[in-house]
Amino acid sequence: MSVTESPAARLQTLFEGHRLTPTQRRIAHSMVRRAADVPFLSSVELAELAGVSQPSVTRFAVALGFDGYPALRRHLREVAPAEQTADPGAYNEYQQAVEAEIENLRHLAEVLADPRPVQQAGRILAASRPLPVLGLRAAASQAYGFAYFAAKVHPDVRLLHEGGTMLNDRIDAAVRAGASALLCFALPRHPREVLDALAYAREADLTVVTVADSVFAPVAKVSDLLLPAAVGTGLAFDTACAPMLLGRVLLEAMCDDLPDAQARLEEFDTRAVARGLFVE
Repeated sequence: MSVTESPAARLQTLFEGHRLTPTQRRIAHSMVRRAADVPFLSSVELAELAGVSQPSVTRFAVALGFDGYPALRRHLREVAPAEQTADPGAYNEYQQAVEAEIENLRHLAEVLADPRPVQQAGRILAASRPLPVLGLRAAASQAYGFAYFAAKVHPDVRLLHEGGTMLNDRIDAAVRAGASALLCFALPRHPREVLDALAYAREADLTVVTVADSVFAPVAKVSDLLLPAAVGTGLAFDTACAPMLLGRVLLEAMCDDLPDAQARLEEFDTRAVARGLFVE
């Protein structure tokens, strides 16, 4: 049984294969985040949503091959008819935030219908000894969670969750120890320091695998393989259920390429019982 594409997935397909400027990528990102509403927005409303000028929206539509924004909007209405959904007014602001995260998870499920990018990333990360895992500011908790579990199956995981002048030193140390790849979690707002660190890692011949909020995120240009998972923006602070889940999926793919992963887990469980580590 085929899964009907979400409005966000249809927009991603529309943007694929087009070379977009940074401003146009910003518009595209904003459209994906409000995919269900975009077919009904004016060019002025979309410009306000993306924080750009109205002429930029027009140029964006032309870059996608349309005569102008009205033609793009007609196309979106044809390929993405309005779906019957619950009245948003029936939800309070907290429920709306949950509903938005559910939609992000649905979109992630559609992206994972093609498992090859995640499987490729898993192979790359499994082969790196050591494996540096980078995440600063809002993404630090994602990096920490991945590194915590990865250390149970991977022989040498190095968490990079603090910035500063020593960050490149720690990347150098990983390279000297034999690292071949770096995993990065990158979430809004994107620290400039993360882009600089990823550029430095690539100059050191590390393959950069990045979990980011969008294929249009600033880190895309300094990543060799980017895996997208949208964040929720309905609350005062972004919510990152989809990036966290994608991190666990990536961890599973990495385990598939670590032949002794199961043995390491069983060894840990045996030691945990002997130490009385957990309350059953």
